[in-house]
Amino acid sequence: MKPKTTRSSVCIGLVLAVYGASVAAAPNEQFIPVISIKTGPAASVGSGIGGGFVDYLDLLNKRDGGINGVKLAWEECETGYQVSRAVECYERLKNKGAAGASSLSPFFTGAAYALTERSRADKIPLAVMTANRADASDGRVFPYTFTLVTNWWSANTAKVRYIGSREGGMDKLKGKKIVNLYLGAAFGKETMSLLDIQAEKYGFEVIHIEVPIPGADQQAQWLRIRQLKPDWVIVRLAGVSVPAALKTAQRVGFPVDRMVGVFPAGSEEDVIPAGDAAIGYIAMAWAPSGAQFSVLQDIKKILYSGDKRGNLVDPKQLGTVYYNTGVINSILHTEAIRAAQGKYGKKPLTGEQVQWGFEHINIDDKRLKQLGAVGLIPPLKLSCLDHEGGGAVKFHQWDGSKWVTITDWVPSDRSLVRPMVEEAAAKYAREKGMTPRDCSKES
Repeated sequence: MKPKTTRSSVCIGLVLAVYGASVAAAPNEQFIPVISIKTGPAASVGSGIGGGFVDYLDLLNKRDGGINGVKLAWEECETGYQVSRAVECYERLKNKGAAGASSLSPFFTGAAYALTERSRADKIPLAVMTANRADASDGRVFPYTFTLVTNWWSANTAKVRYIGSREGGMDKLKGKKIVNLYLGAAFGKETMSLLDIQAEKYGFEVIHIEVPIPGADQQAQWLRIRQLKPDWVIVRLAGVSVPAALKTAQRVGFPVDRMVGVFPAGSEEDVIPAGDAAIGYIAMAWAPSGAQFSVLQDIKKILYSGDKRGNLVDPKQLGTVYYNTGVINSILHTEAIRAAQGKYGKKPLTGEQVQWGFEHINIDDKRLKQLGAVGLIPPLKLSCLDHEGGGAVKFHQWDGSKWVTITDWVPSDRSLVRPMVEEAAAKYAREKGMTPRDCSKES
């Protein structure tokens, strides 16, 4: 179970987490490591996602007694958005618990790349929502990596489709100019080659402009954008760089409603610090905002009523886009455990057994109602071949006080993305000397 912390011990706890404060898991408990980001340039993203992730685990323990009688245990290890720390955290936590780590989600793309081969060797699922490597959607080559709900490439094609719809159709993108303002990290660079392909396909011009980490000063980038006079700016940023982009865009006179943010640039934590500069800003939404969903109402009642503080550093984050994303991520991890229990028994399971569970997640409308997550998660089914299971996203717009959903689910361009995924995965397999699995033989 989680370590007990008080208001005065939070900062000390975060520092200790970097160096491995330990929490023992009982022999009958399922252990889930939490590689967190509560400090550093992406703290506003990671704190909400991590808090939501742990709150759902805590809810299952306190409301349901765990999963089919198996209590959940976890330990947080802080990374500060540093890949080297994520690797250290993984190595420190992977063997804890009665059966070792069941699965993990590091919350940022650089860590996902760094841990891909380690998790495969250790047979621990690396199930990443919001921070994945797109080629891992091909489960034949990446049996232990999952790109839950949608990968970066799929989400990017949905984003271009949204921009096309605003222009009056995909054919109207011809001759348009789009700036891809990206953070100088693995996450920021993930879709550059895909955007180049889409630019050629649809006839628009794409200009890639890098924002070095942490991205608090973007004056030079936005002066260039003002000179370029693009039709649209894709905001592929995260953390402190997002409100900085919105404020600087306002200063140079770029219209905020022609800026479309990716998921880690589209939560309350991104727009509130920007004040009126954010009004009208549009972002991609993997999770809706709000605490109206049944599962979140249970969390509020059980973990945050009275003087209870749950697992958030700031309880005001409950119901934000990032927090809800963490809850969704946790639901998917625990649904994999639940599915695996149906095959291997109601006991603490190994990572190898939980991997089978991930490939057999099948969340339909009936299960969404049981989870209290109707409207929070789209129906989702994973398989040996498909570790993504969806690909659609919504878009919402900030009105100064709340996010307003402005689209239904916008599908990805699977005809473009899936061949790219398979080609990249096949290349990876050749480089590693691997033979892809034959999914026809998996059950």
